Amino acid sequence: MIVFISAPYTNGDTGQNIKRVIDCADKLCELGHIPFVPHLAFLWHLISPKPAGFWYEYDLVWLDFCDALLRLPGESVGADREVKIARERFIPVYYSVEDIR
Repeated sequence: MIVFISAPYTNGDTGQNIKRVIDCADKLCELGHIPFVPHLAFLWHLISPKPAGFWYEYDLVWLDFCDALLRLPGESVGADREVKIARERFIPVYYSVEDIR
């Protein structure tokens, strides 16, 4: 499955948030899935900054190509919005890697 990883980005330590998502993406790869990691846009944003709204909309376009959304713990308005939109689009939402098979 292609799995959209939804998790905090700017709430807390951004570097640690990105590492946590990448660690999760590695686990998904080990299980044979293909993760979509919105947090990797961090490097793109460093080189070519864009407004936050651009990144939110960009990520939502990719969500349509995903078979599932994995919501990692932590407060995040953006991640909560992604969960809501995934449900509206009938994309399954999971809350742990172990639940994805």
